[in-house]
Amino acid sequence: MEDGRSANKAMSQALLLIGILSTLTALILDFTGSRLFFRGELLLAGIIVFFAGLYLFPTKKHHRTIVNIIFLFPLLFCFVVTVIIPFGLGLFYSTTDWNGIRMTEFVGIGNYLNMFNEAGFLWSLLLTVMFVIVNMVLVNVIGLGLAVLCTSKMKAVGFFRAAFFIPNLIGGIVLGYIWQFIFNNVVLKWTFDTFEYNSSLLSKYNTGFLAIILVYIWQYAGYIMMIYITGLTTVPSDVIEASAIDGATAVQTFFRIKLPMIASTITVCTFLTLQSAFKQFDVNMALTNGTGSVNFMGQYLSNGTQMLALNIYNTAITKNNYAMGQAKAVLFFIILSIVSVIQVRISNKREVEM
Repeated sequence: MEDGRSANKAMSQALLLIGILSTLTALILDFTGSRLFFRGELLLAGIIVFFAGLYLFPTKKHHRTIVNIIFLFPLLFCFVVTVIIPFGLGLFYSTTDWNGIRMTEFVGIGNYLNMFNEAGFLWSLLLTVMFVIVNMVLVNVIGLGLAVLCTSKMKAVGFFRAAFFIPNLIGGIVLGYIWQFIFNNVVLKWTFDTFEYNSSLLSKYNTGFLAIILVYIWQYAGYIMMIYITGLTTVPSDVIEASAIDGATAVQTFFRIKLPMIASTITVCTFLTLQSAFKQFDVNMALTNGTGSVNFMGQYLSNGTQMLALNIYNTAITKNNYAMGQAKAVLFFIILSIVSVIQVRISNKREVEM
C-alpha cells in the first residue's frame, strides 16, 4: 500500500515538474519573440500535465480543494488574462506618453492633471452624470409601470411583453441609425408641417441630449420590465388576497405590499440601470456622434452631446492619444466603482427598512 502511494506521489511530482517546466519554457519563448510554431501547444500541454499531476497527488484531506481549483482554473485564468492584467497594464500606460505603439517618457500623474484642464472632458463628465440621474429614475419608473401593466389581468399580455422587450434585442449602433433617420426625416417633416420649425432634434446639444435619453429609455425599459415582472410574480397571492379582504385599494396594495416585497428587485434594476447609463456609448455615437455646440467654462465646444465613454474613445482612437484616453478610462472605472458601491449600500439599507 505504501509502495503504491509512494509511486503515485513520485508520478505526481514528476508531472507537476514537467508541467511547470513546459509552461515556463512556452512563456519564455513567447516573451523573447521566438518564431517556434509549437509555443501554444507547449503552453497548453504544460498546463494540462501540471493539473494532471495535481489531481493525482495522493492526499485525501485536500483532494476536494484540488478538484475545485482544477475546475475553477479556466474561469479564473480567463478573468486574470482579460481583466486583471489589462487593468494593471492600463494603470501603467496611463502614467506614460504611450501612443498605442511605443512610449518614450514616463509622465507620472501628468495625464490625470491635464484631463481636468480639458473643458471638453469636464463637460462630458457632467453630461454623463445628468444622463445617469435622469435615466435611473425614468427607466425604472417606466419599466416598473410596464411590469405592472403586463402582470395585470388584461388580454394579450404575452404580446405586450414581447413588444416592450424587442427594442432591447436591437444593437445600439443599428438603433442609433434607425432613430437618426426618424428624427431627421419623420419628426423634422412633422414639426415643419405643423409648426414651420425646420430644425432637427439632433442639431442642438440640448434637444440632441433629449433625443439620446428618449432612445435609451425606449431600448432599455423593456429589459428592466422583465426583471420587475419576475419580482412581481414572486409576491404571494394569499397576501394580495388578504389585503383585498381588508379593504385595501389597488394603489395601497401596490405601494404598501408589492413595492416593499420587491425591494431586492429594485436594487438589482437600479444597479443595472446605473451601470448601463454610465457606460452609454453605441447609441451616443450612432445618433449624434457627440456633436452639438455648447459654451462651457468660457469655451466654445463642439462636443455638446458627447458623453464620457465616447470622449474616451475619441481621445484614444481619433486623436491617437492612447495614454490620455487610458487615464480617462481609469478615472471612469474609479468613479463607476465608487458610485456603484454607494448605490448598492443605500439600496440594501432601504431593503432592510422596507
